[in-house]
Amino acid sequence: MIKDLKNVCSPKIFENIFNSYAKDVKRFILFKTKDIDLTEDIVQDTFVKLWDECKNVKFDTVKNYLFTIANNLFLNIVKHNKVIDKHQKSFVHEHSNESPEFVFLENEFYDKLQNAIASLTEKQREVFLLSRIEKKKYKEIATQLNISVKAVEKRMHTAVKALKEKIDII
Repeated sequence: MIKDLKNVCSPKIFENIFNSYAKDVKRFILFKTKDIDLTEDIVQDTFVKLWDECKNVKFDTVKNYLFTIANNLFLNIVKHNKVIDKHQKSFVHEHSNESPEFVFLENEFYDKLQNAIASLTEKQREVFLLSRIEKKKYKEIATQLNISVKAVEKRMHTAVKALKEKIDII
């Protein structure tokens, strides 16, 4: 009977483990992923793995086991995403019709643009990114930043002017 109290494979013990640690594991993974759906998937997979391996897990080490499994599942996803990103980047460059010179110039321009945007004042950069990246209208930006539409127009004008000077485009 005492053996059953520490048997992780017992449905009642497993349910108690789940109720005791699921929220903690979820918080731990959510802090890492910042994605609630991915977090819930990882937590579910963690407890499935615990159930599959319950005969090999000691009751005294179950908490550490859960956090280790959850962390490893998270790291596997990160590793997998890096492989996907690397493959997609190489696929674009390998299968493009552009010459190597064009690709080089494109990358050089992109670097110049990133540096030029970074060199803008905070107010200019904020308005520029909201307008050009997030595709917001000047009125929406004005409302969001609690400034007038004229102020948005002025910041945008000075940002574009500064970018033109930094990048040497017409």
